[in-house]
Amino acid sequence: MRIYKNNNKAMIKRIRNKAAAILLAAALFCRLGEDAFAEDVLRTGDVFLQEEMSSQKEKEELQLYAQAAVLMDADSGRVLYGKNEKDILPMASTTKIMTCILALEYGNLQEVVEVSSYAASMPKVKLYVKQGEHYRLEDLLYSLMLESHNDSAVVIAEAVGGSVEGFASMMNQKARDIGCFDSYFITPNGLDAVVNENGKIHSTTARDLAKIMAYCVTDSPAKEKFLEITRTIGYDFTDADGKRSFHCNNHNAFLSMMEEALSGKTGFTNQAGYCYVGAIESEGRIFTVALLACGWPNNRSYKWSDMKKLAAYGMEHYQYRDIYEEQTPYTVRVGNGIDTLSGAPYNEAQVTAYVDDRGEKSIPYLLCEEDEIEVRTRVKEVLQAPVAEHEEIGTVCYYLNGELIRRYPVVTKGAVEERTFVWICSYLFKAFLP
Repeated sequence: MRIYKNNNKAMIKRIRNKAAAILLAAALFCRLGEDAFAEDVLRTGDVFLQEEMSSQKEKEELQLYAQAAVLMDADSGRVLYGKNEKDILPMASTTKIMTCILALEYGNLQEVVEVSSYAASMPKVKLYVKQGEHYRLEDLLYSLMLESHNDSAVVIAEAVGGSVEGFASMMNQKARDIGCFDSYFITPNGLDAVVNENGKIHSTTARDLAKIMAYCVTDSPAKEKFLEITRTIGYDFTDADGKRSFHCNNHNAFLSMMEEALSGKTGFTNQAGYCYVGAIESEGRIFTVALLACGWPNNRSYKWSDMKKLAAYGMEHYQYRDIYEEQTPYTVRVGNGIDTLSGAPYNEAQVTAYVDDRGEKSIPYLLCEEDEIEVRTRVKEVLQAPVAEHEEIGTVCYYLNGELIRRYPVVTKGAVEERTFVWICSYLFKAFLP
């Protein structure tokens, strides 16, 4: 009987354990669906104001001669000052910055190229090349950018693009690649032109033109050679046979007007008027300026007045500020997740998340006193298992005057497995059964 009584007690204990296990399993299983539809929670960071401005002041109104003008931060492509910056207008020989950069990127500077009858027929201003003559491509680029020779532009276009039409297609594609969608190139020299089929004219906007110059001096793989050519004061060369000699003078007078002058190109046609696109560098800042329809004869000096005014405005009002804000790691609850530390089914799982800023611990941005920076953080408060490692669960966004300028993902550090019914049964089996 004693043995029976002992067996009976053991049986009762096992029954109680099984009952408790069933109740625990039921309770845990009921929690599987909790927080399944947890919504994102928006956490807004502090607003960072330059000089703690409560509202943005009206920008100083500049009196410019140009019908359309832009002062641009070459680094970010941001328009710092604009006047009719999206108006589509002809741009004359400022076109040649695109011709030059394409030839530098896709042409062979040492290639000897032949002059076609079409190239030789171009109007003034010209090098007066003759059909059948041969020239080194690099020499023609100096002719193009220093003296603005129209015939040299066509020789270059035919050598690099196969034809003027083929080169125009390259120009338009490059414009789109840079992000200039309001430009339309027909000629490599900027002479006034129109496509009869669609009525489109050879044209751009001040915004696009400033952006193209920014690409030429900061982003292009050929930027160093571009700067070397456009900053050269005088250049001598001969044709490939050594029968004719040439000398080119740089007609970009702005290079001698300001020590900050970096590069530039003039232009004029009857339809476009006087045009100019230039770049200046000061204290690590690079500004580009585009001026379209900046007077007609006898107002050729208007472009220099506007250029100086915009350059002075940029250098006076804009300085680099570091807008980076350090973000502390986030701890996020995970519904139906397995607590990997304890392994206990009744513990709530968590995962750590951080801002994947790609190692950028500094965000230098060109700002004026009126500019307002806001950092907005959006992170999910609850996740549903399973959660993968490096899974994006939110964002940290930087806004300049309400416009998004930076976006970083918030990602998980580590993974969390799902607490399934099979896992619960396995846990209970290991915990309560001998």
